[in-house]
Amino acid sequence: MPLWLSVTILAALAVLGLWGMWHGWQARGRRTAALVPTLPAAPAVPGAPLGDAVEAVYVSSTRSGDWLDRVVAHDLGVRSPARVRVHEDGVHVARTGARDVWVPSAALTAVTTSSGQAGKFVGRAELVVLTWVPDPTTGTALDTALQVRHDDERAALLAAARTLTAPTDTDTAPPAAQEEQA
Repeated sequence: MPLWLSVTILAALAVLGLWGMWHGWQARGRRTAALVPTLPAAPAVPGAPLGDAVEAVYVSSTRSGDWLDRVVAHDLGVRSPARVRVHEDGVHVARTGARDVWVPSAALTAVTTSSGQAGKFVGRAELVVLTWVPDPTTGTALDTALQVRHDDERAALLAAARTLTAPTDTDTAPPAAQEEQA
């Protein structure tokens, strides 16, 4: 087989492979748009900041509980550098090269850490994960992962974001010693 024919076949296979990946990404976008038809818009005045802005990498958003089921609708699947700031009314993730994400405090259900999410896996629990419901009509919860660039800022981001979540029964229960005395 002549060299030019081998190169042409390999180039055609590469183009076909790239087209298949692009087509799959578009199909995932259509499927996830049904799960998350709209995203909340950031308010003009988001409330007082609860801390300094933190440099991070927006890793991805997935369906809650399934760290590999990436949601790509509304640019949620685009990994990008970000500045994260917690306000009284929610968390603002200002991304470079992709649409910003606003997580209203009423939609935020949990703030945790994880060692992996679609698009990133680290050896220890250094990803900050915001669990929230962007569209109450569908009720689909998302896990949005952020990798904080400076380790010393992770605790401050976690503490500020956790103040926005509603307390659970375990958060408001008196300690065991107080229960015994009562």
